[in-house]
Amino acid sequence: MKITFLGATKTVTGSNFLVEAAGKKFLVDCGMYQGGSKEENRNHDPFDFNVNEIDFVLLTHAHIDHSGRIPKLYVEGYRNPIIATKATMDLCSIMLPDSGHIQEQEIEWRNRKRIREGKKALLPLYTAQDAINTMEIFKPVSYDEIIEITPDIHVRFNDAGHMLGSSIIEVWAVEDGKQTKAVFTGDLGNNDIPLLSSPTMIDNADYLVMESTYGSRLHMRNDDKANLFLDIVSDTLNKGGTVVIPSFAVGRTQEILYELNGLKEKKDDEEFTEKYQTLMRAPVYVDSPLAISATEIFKKNAELFDDETQNLIKSGDNPLEFPGLQFTRTADESKALNEKDEPAIIISASGMCEVGRIKHHLKHHLWDEKSTILFVGYQAPGTLGRRLVEGEKIVKIFGEEIKVAARIEYIEGYSGHADQEWLLNFIYSFITKPKHIFLVHGEPEGQEVLKQKIEETVNIPVTIPEYGQTYTLDENLQMEQTVKPITMGVVDKRDVLEKMQTLKLELEDMETIIKEEYLNDETTNESISLLKLRLNEIEDQIVKIVEKH
Repeated sequence: MKITFLGATKTVTGSNFLVEAAGKKFLVDCGMYQGGSKEENRNHDPFDFNVNEIDFVLLTHAHIDHSGRIPKLYVEGYRNPIIATKATMDLCSIMLPDSGHIQEQEIEWRNRKRIREGKKALLPLYTAQDAINTMEIFKPVSYDEIIEITPDIHVRFNDAGHMLGSSIIEVWAVEDGKQTKAVFTGDLGNNDIPLLSSPTMIDNADYLVMESTYGSRLHMRNDDKANLFLDIVSDTLNKGGTVVIPSFAVGRTQEILYELNGLKEKKDDEEFTEKYQTLMRAPVYVDSPLAISATEIFKKNAELFDDETQNLIKSGDNPLEFPGLQFTRTADESKALNEKDEPAIIISASGMCEVGRIKHHLKHHLWDEKSTILFVGYQAPGTLGRRLVEGEKIVKIFGEEIKVAARIEYIEGYSGHADQEWLLNFIYSFITKPKHIFLVHGEPEGQEVLKQKIEETVNIPVTIPEYGQTYTLDENLQMEQTVKPITMGVVDKRDVLEKMQTLKLELEDMETIIKEEYLNDETTNESISLLKLRLNEIEDQIVKIVEKH
């Protein structure tokens, strides 16, 4: 058996592993890169394998950083099975077309600029219809069932506890009369995620490919995060502000709804009750058509919920429903939220603030010192969400610079990923320990910390693979650089030039916006003075760059 690492290497997106075993070639995941333009441009690069040689794909779960390039496979002619759990298939049926729609919107925006420059229009990575067509090759499977792919290859999907339908995949391959077993964790769930069961513990493996998103960190536990959540929300609402929660449409949104519903069970003192009543008086808006559809899929797959949640549902208390909860489907309904003069909670995608309706809500609330932007999920480097969490004071949204005056909070305990303690516990749980562990889906610093912990505590050798490295899973564990590694220096130079061109065009767009929205008869002198101040700041930054270089 050989594994070539073609994504999620020293980064947290783009999961993609090519496996060669028992005469077959298959993929585990085929995800999109997410983050800044440098990362997302990589989605348009050709695959580093022959699509026509891939016999099947094993998909760990529906999140776009694991599934998002599957329609690209389809567009390039792939028609063999995509094997995943039924819940993953259900979620992909809404998430992949939504991703295709975003690809179409983004390419339309880019093409407007290219046409102005006299350049040829580009095609989207794939369209919404391409994604819909892709669903015809999905093959649903159940948890805990050993599936024969060929007489020499068997697989089993186990509950990863990360999101609805997420899986740890065991792969057995027999070659030359010898069986090798590799385990791919996908994304391992935080052990106390609401709604979901804990990750399945695996008895044995020869080789383990494991995620490491939070390899150097520990999460806040359930009771602590619930109290912190209530403190932040009630304090903001009492000030008359709005709590904006940038949330991943699938997973975190449903968990927050569960948390809001569940807080009523924890009324144990007068202060807590007062805060809870403040929260319950405020409307809670879920402003994401995708999140709304995903919530319906969660309800239809309730048999995958943990025992506590299933008992709640049987008692008539659906944790995804409560008084004050409202869903906004249309763009007009979404815009109307920012015209309301009332304290509220707005849950909106995307979770990293890169696309979608959340950017409109940030534009209307970031400058408001009464409001709070509450992050509840991982923020990839280069994203607007990461910059806000790290304390950036002025950000650009739709070509306009916005001062960050709102309270910025991050409750890490809501992450859907296991922290260092539970990553280690997953390894400890093996009765027969792996011979070797490969760490993927993590940032380099955290991976190095986790590697050291594993080697110290269980004495298992650990490798943090580079992009394009192929490992032969045998006693020698030979490594070859079979695919050209990504040369970040070249990418950075190209990215700087592209960024310069983008800034030039954005300045043109900003000039139009200023003429139409600021320099009219209704604009106050105060607004013009503030605009002039911001323009002076931009000019100062440009002068500093020019003088330095």
